[in-house]
Amino acid sequence: MIALTLDRIAEITGTALGGSARPDAPVGGPVVVDSRLVGPGSLFAALGGERVDGHDYARAAVEAGAVAVLASRPVDAPHLLARGGDDGVVEALARLARYTADTLADPARGADAAEIIGVTGSSGKTTTKDLIAQVIAGRGATVAPAGSFNNEIGHPLTVLRADTGTRHLVLEVAARGIGHIAHLCRVAPPRIGVVLNVGSAHMGEFGDRDAIAKAKGELVESLPPGADAPGRGGVAVLNADDPAVRAMADRTDARTVFYGTGEDADVRATGVVLREDGTAAFTLHLDGGTAPVELALVGAHQVHNALAAAAVARELGMDAAGTAAALGAATPVSRWRMEVTEHDGATLVNDAYNANPESMRAALTTLGALARGRRPIAVLGHMAELGAQERIEHEKIGELAARTGAAHLIVVGDQAEGIAAGAERTGREGHWSGETVRVADAAAAAAALRARMRAGDVVIVKGSRVAALERVIDLIAEGDVR
Repeated sequence: MIALTLDRIAEITGTALGGSARPDAPVGGPVVVDSRLVGPGSLFAALGGERVDGHDYARAAVEAGAVAVLASRPVDAPHLLARGGDDGVVEALARLARYTADTLADPARGADAAEIIGVTGSSGKTTTKDLIAQVIAGRGATVAPAGSFNNEIGHPLTVLRADTGTRHLVLEVAARGIGHIAHLCRVAPPRIGVVLNVGSAHMGEFGDRDAIAKAKGELVESLPPGADAPGRGGVAVLNADDPAVRAMADRTDARTVFYGTGEDADVRATGVVLREDGTAAFTLHLDGGTAPVELALVGAHQVHNALAAAAVARELGMDAAGTAAALGAATPVSRWRMEVTEHDGATLVNDAYNANPESMRAALTTLGALARGRRPIAVLGHMAELGAQERIEHEKIGELAARTGAAHLIVVGDQAEGIAAGAERTGREGHWSGETVRVADAAAAAAALRARMRAGDVVIVKGSRVAALERVIDLIAEGDVR
């Protein structure tokens, strides 16, 4: 973070110094909520939890090097006292992050001003954020969250990793309801906003796709006007192939840049090919230039993620050749997203971080492309937060898994029953001859997979976060399957 004294942090956050806190004590970061991550110069934010309370670790945090504790009640350590319980601590983090973002992105810093880039969408946010960060890293120090640090706590913590040397902040913004993305954009106002897609994720919370589109569009509504400051105006990067995203052009005063596969896209791909290893290749078209791209990421859906990253790179002055080279060099960063490993001659694809109908379809399409004469096996858990459409959407995924030709479909948990039912109906109709296996949990799924998997097979594992299906791959790799 930007080095600040405790009294200055108290002024910014509206907190009060307490305990033995020295007003002139310098804090240089990092700001953390896990006492195990504390280092010299840290600020430890104490939050409550179901099992542990950060306030109980205040003294240990200071002994480990923290300058002070940001707390919602007095503790036996130097501290900054926030009113309002955990909400007060979170609000203090947001205020400190906003100060950091405003300071770093101040146009008065000239070439040293940081670019703040926000990324949202129903699926693909984390992978695209990782791609953008890798592609533009060569242009200056880049800070991006690890994994999906995209909520009201993770977002400011990511911003507070930046310092005066940071040139790019690439931030993933997520929503559980209307107003959430708008709030995150107030914490760190982006100049460039990327919207990937509008799908079915969190349908149970939002009610319908129109509400989801309204929430995702809060990102483009937060952007500054595109014409106010030449070279510093707002830019909305929109997926031209998604009608709901394309329509967001009418909701922003920022300049719009479209990416996609159609001829009217500003940044587009032609000649898309899915290779035998499941990675995609295409020709990138950007500002009149073209360049071949060979991605190292698995899945045809990565083409759109790559185009979104290319559009951001274009806005930062990169040409087609440089962008293509950077895209080709990018590797998977965040875990459990199309993570490919080999075990006993079988190919295992761990895409278990989360699931919704769109990402499930992408995963199964990738499974079919990877198999190509090999036996495909799908281990699928339920898709959470789909509301009234839950049963129908699960059955559709079961039908697709069957039509993909899965030799074995292992369905995990009672909530995923619709997947099994959809596959079995497809079998009764004469379109599938594979096996459906119902199991209770990840451990049982690993045992069922081990009993059926053989050399040459291609296995994909996917489900919503609550199912923790990444354990299936872990158990297979460790040989701890009974």
